[in-house]
Amino acid sequence: MAGPISEATKPADQYRLPTNVRPTHYDLTVRTDLEKLKFDGYVTVHLDVVRDTKSIQFNTAKLKLGHAKLASSSLSEPFVQEASSLKYDDEEERATLDLPMTLPAGTKAELKIDFEGELTGAMMGYYRSAWEHEGKTAHYSLTQFEPTAARRAFPCWDEPALKATFSITMVSRADTVNLANMPAVSEHVYEPSLKESTDVVSWLSSKVSALTTGEADKWKITKFEKTPPMSTYIVAWANGPFAHLESSYTSPLSGAVRPLRVYTTPDLIHQAQFALDVKRQVLPLYERVFDIEYPLPKLDTLVATDFDAGAMENWGLITGRTSAFLLDPAKADLNGKKNVAATQSHEVAHMWFGNITTMEWWDNLYLNEGFASLVGETIILDKVFPEWKLHSAFISGDLNAAMSLDAKLSSHPIEVDTPDANMANQIFDALSYDKAASVLRMLSRYVTEEKFLKGVSIYLKKFLYKNTVTKDLWQGIAEASGLDVPKVMDNWVKKMGFPVVKVTEVEGGIRVRQDRFLETGPADPKDNETIWSIPLSLLTVDSNGKSSIDNTILLDEREKFIALDTSKPFKLNAGTVSVFRVLYSPERLVKIAEEAAKENSVFSLEDRIGLVWDALALSKAGYMEVSSALKLYEAFRNEKEYLVWNSISQSLSALASTWFEDADILKKLDAFRRELFVPIVKRLGFDYPEDEHVDVRQLRTTAIVQSADSGDEFVVAELIKRFNQAVETGDDSCIPPDLMTVIYRTAVTKGGRKEYDAVTSIVAKPKTPQMGIAGMRAMGASHDKALLEETWDYIMTKSRDQNLFYLFAGLQENFAGRHFLVRKFEENYDALYNRLIDNFGMQILIRYTFNGLASEKDHDDAKAFFEGKDTSKYSMALAQALDTIKSRAAWIQRSSNDLREWLSNRA
Repeated sequence: MAGPISEATKPADQYRLPTNVRPTHYDLTVRTDLEKLKFDGYVTVHLDVVRDTKSIQFNTAKLKLGHAKLASSSLSEPFVQEASSLKYDDEEERATLDLPMTLPAGTKAELKIDFEGELTGAMMGYYRSAWEHEGKTAHYSLTQFEPTAARRAFPCWDEPALKATFSITMVSRADTVNLANMPAVSEHVYEPSLKESTDVVSWLSSKVSALTTGEADKWKITKFEKTPPMSTYIVAWANGPFAHLESSYTSPLSGAVRPLRVYTTPDLIHQAQFALDVKRQVLPLYERVFDIEYPLPKLDTLVATDFDAGAMENWGLITGRTSAFLLDPAKADLNGKKNVAATQSHEVAHMWFGNITTMEWWDNLYLNEGFASLVGETIILDKVFPEWKLHSAFISGDLNAAMSLDAKLSSHPIEVDTPDANMANQIFDALSYDKAASVLRMLSRYVTEEKFLKGVSIYLKKFLYKNTVTKDLWQGIAEASGLDVPKVMDNWVKKMGFPVVKVTEVEGGIRVRQDRFLETGPADPKDNETIWSIPLSLLTVDSNGKSSIDNTILLDEREKFIALDTSKPFKLNAGTVSVFRVLYSPERLVKIAEEAAKENSVFSLEDRIGLVWDALALSKAGYMEVSSALKLYEAFRNEKEYLVWNSISQSLSALASTWFEDADILKKLDAFRRELFVPIVKRLGFDYPEDEHVDVRQLRTTAIVQSADSGDEFVVAELIKRFNQAVETGDDSCIPPDLMTVIYRTAVTKGGRKEYDAVTSIVAKPKTPQMGIAGMRAMGASHDKALLEETWDYIMTKSRDQNLFYLFAGLQENFAGRHFLVRKFEENYDALYNRLIDNFGMQILIRYTFNGLASEKDHDDAKAFFEGKDTSKYSMALAQALDTIKSRAAWIQRSSNDLREWLSNRA
């Protein structure tokens, strides 16, 4: 399989800039022309000469450079080099300026370069985004630089450790709004005689030969405050016809009042209030927890209609897609609301984790993302929305996503060697985010959350405006806790995988043994060398029936004996806090299930969620029968908590997705799903009272989705009735926002042309981002091949690039559309690859196209398709997809008879 040049053949420093000079400050001027969709400007980079040097290397990509001018106190006059004489390395995205003299160490220099570029739709670098204004397509522009795309917008030293300050000046059409990391300090309409900004005026005058007097042809110059020292990847600016909502918060540390805004196009701004409110609520909480004040004078959020990732933590100017920040409270489903709150809080967390204190290099990306996921989406947000039970929900979300990916041989360590940009782009995954958050959560429980957060504060204060590596964090938490943190944590971040702990009951207690857990079954010796330090969190029950948890027991060897009374209930990984699966004997699992199903069980909500997920994973890997997992789910039939039912729901959907080509098993499995969930629907109904508890609301939604997906006629009829009523009357109030996705999907699956056309009209003009996403996913739900062809035509000719994965997801969710999706992807591979070559998109499409397959033939066919292709931009996603297909195929081969037999005996 073709791929990038082997790391072994290229020294690590070949991917990094030389350290002979170091930037300290950038004076950056950028002119944006939204009519011609171009930008140009110039940058003066102030440099410290660290070592004697005769050449200067910097990053640049996809820009046309003008001449380079170098001034230095060691030079009698500036040295000028024409752009054509610079040496360019397009693969490494850098240019070299060779000097005719040596710059001595300890001196300073200034390098000034003109540049120009296109505002493309790549969603990386400085790019354009489209919106509809007065019936026509209009554009605005914004930046997305993480991880290595600042070099596409201006020549720079584009590495996180090379922090500098930035003074940004923007030149734009006078009727637009300019935004950047810092507040504007001045703004003037351009005139050749303008006394302010004389350097910019001089430059602009040389560019503009003649200006008409019309307003559209007027330019304005906006200067922004100087930033603190920061990495290039969080530099940001934007230009367009933006409207905004405004609020403020008062710092609990200083009493300072800071303005908070959300910007977007005027047609969408009315949906931004909730995101603004969340930002206002979480900021003072972060300041208190970290004991560090937010350091910038303002914090804006810009919402874009074209955005590759979910959102981006640019310092002072957070950016993101519409579904990440916008919602209409009257039409918002709970999942949409949770997503907006989590995204906003996650990005605000980065103002400390990542922006003030930044990882040294991309191999420590998790220091940014793991913290923002744990602290932002769980610890802080739980203080604002305690009714969401986010600490418990973490298990089904972050922890399960992490363990699902990390159970593959194609996983990677949290701290992963990241030599080049291709690799850096690929590690924004469930390991850098979710596994990192999971092991930090485990550490937090082990040392206590109070000492954990105290240690984090120590770490942040010690490295304000600096760069860090893992040991710096461990030192902070060790100082706060007095524990040997590296001893416990190093293997969790430096080694891939996680353990399964087997519990064997012996006289006087239990013997526990750890081995690496793989979804394909017991690991070969060569893949089973790591010994983790596992906080076992042992729950035991005394003679009075009172439970207690010992969080101090570490399994830091292969096997260990623990004395306890096995005649009473016990459980490892109490609270499902640590990152491991627990394998009990079948007899003990029955006893645990019986205890867990009791009204006032000693096993917590978190314990019960963990039991559900362990059962699914262990059965998939062949450690136990699938029927044992199903018996456990059946034992929970009287469970009250939504989060347990949600875990059962996802597990049963995973089974159906795996056996999607076995009609007999699928029919019997659907009957079991209906048996569990239809009674809940009949108890709770289809309507959503305003004052009901959030758990009831979520449980109703989950039960209706499972009942509809498993084909219950009563539920399907009700959903279709509501869809038809909305279409026929034009009043969609009969569709509760939480049921929008399942109603659209069910209507298209069971219907025909009329239903499909109704959904596509919703996609064309959605009232909210969530409605548009539900419609796009439903476009892939038809069983009519002609309609699926129309969906594919929409993908190739009409869809925004940022929305492709919603459409792919809809096709993958449709069992009848999976092989259609694979065929179409392969037929159109070149067009898709070229369309997404400049962003993250291809690796996401690989997952949605191939992760649903489940046969050895599908695995072999997929592998053969990619032979000879350059997979360097998505090699990890491809390897993981192939592993996923192989493990699903092995599961089918191993467990079909057991599954069929258990389901048949219940019929």
